[in-house]
Amino acid sequence: MKRLLSATETVAALFLLLIAVLTAGNVLLRDVFSVQIPDWFDGSRMLQGIALFWGFALATYYGSHICVDLLWEHLQARNQRRLDLLATAVTAAFLLPVAWMTWVKVAGTGSQGTMDLRLPLQWFYAVAALGACVAAALALVRLKQLWSGNAASPDAIASESGAMHGS
Repeated sequence: MKRLLSATETVAALFLLLIAVLTAGNVLLRDVFSVQIPDWFDGSRMLQGIALFWGFALATYYGSHICVDLLWEHLQARNQRRLDLLATAVTAAFLLPVAWMTWVKVAGTGSQGTMDLRLPLQWFYAVAALGACVAAALALVRLKQLWSGNAASPDAIASESGAMHGS
């Protein structure tokens, strides 16, 4: 499981890095040489979609979505777990069809390409769809862990990752 999570984190981080390099490179070339990187905008949009899907996978597993804990904080531990189960089940119920429909989009893309270089969109969509599948799978794993009472809390995950990084 740690390898899957580490690989997911690496993929998400790599695509965020590619977005930053592509954007900064384009700005530098445009300002210094008055030229643009072909398809930099389409490329950055595609890379952002990929990074988002892979990031959803991590946020879903760690339960670290942006949320308002107004209700959750006032519940007893047993009811907090029940609310976590409900929230994770709803998340999984949405992510499963999203993963499916993203693959439908991949199949329906055909020979469409980016504007300048005509890079096939199908490959970008496929990597994003794989991230959507990982997100759905990790939602189901989290649901199973919550059900069995083995899910780590976000605080425990933060302290564990701090211990691994020498903090």
